[in-house]
Amino acid sequence: MEIKAFDPVTLVLIALINPAVIVVAFVLGRRADQWQKVIVAAFAASLAGFILYWIITALGYLPVRALGSEGGIVLLQILFGLVWAAIGYWTKS
Repeated sequence: MEIKAFDPVTLVLIALINPAVIVVAFVLGRRADQWQKVIVAAFAASLAGFILYWIITALGYLPVRALGSEGGIVLLQILFGLVWAAIGYWTKS
């Protein structure tokens, strides 16, 4: 298997459908009592999502096809986590 330099579509898909990012961001967004904590929730969700991505990759369930994409995954997961955390913050009762 040849490792490619960069694949932006795969990065977006991994960040978009990562269940750890969705769950952690939404739950922490629901528990936030100030809007500033939504940003912290997005960062925490991104780290949880990256740990899940790393475990799945280390176990061999997801092959590594791009080199140098780790920073991009974290950044995109922060952005998507911010959206999920904001949804959780705005939908709390």
